[in-house]
Amino acid sequence: MSSQEKRSQEKSSPERSATVAARIAEAAKRANAEAEARRANEIAVKLPPELGGPKGPEPTRYGDWERKGLISDF
Repeated sequence: MSSQEKRSQEKSSPERSATVAARIAEAAKRANAEAEARRANEIAVKLPPELGGPKGPEPTRYGDWERKGLISDF
């Protein structure tokens, strides 16, 4: 058996796939815990209402400028 065949068998083994999946799951749990900790430490900012701004929803909420149903890119 050549070394290339041996490497391809190692890569496709179910045990290796399970190990990789477990490592990914652990990393995801750590990332979620870190994100939750950051969200818990955030300070809510109370901003005053905008003066002279648009009435209704924010016109740039979809990444384009929307005004009276007409959309234009920046």
